[in-house]
Amino acid sequence: MKSNELKWALSILVIVLLAYVLPYTLLTDIMKWYGSFLVWIVLALITIIINYFLTKDWGK
Repeated sequence: MKSNELKWALSILVIVLLAYVLPYTLLTDIMKWYGSFLVWIVLALITIIINYFLTKDWGK
């Protein structure tokens, strides 16, 4: 695995951990259900973008 791929993979790992930790720590006091869903949607979009950059050069 190249260092560039390792950097992207570690960033995805951090995003997955944030998706689990943020709703139970920083968003605990928010009573609306869409607070967590907004965070999960934003983190999912960031993960999709990272996956694009990670896999765009695999065919070469």
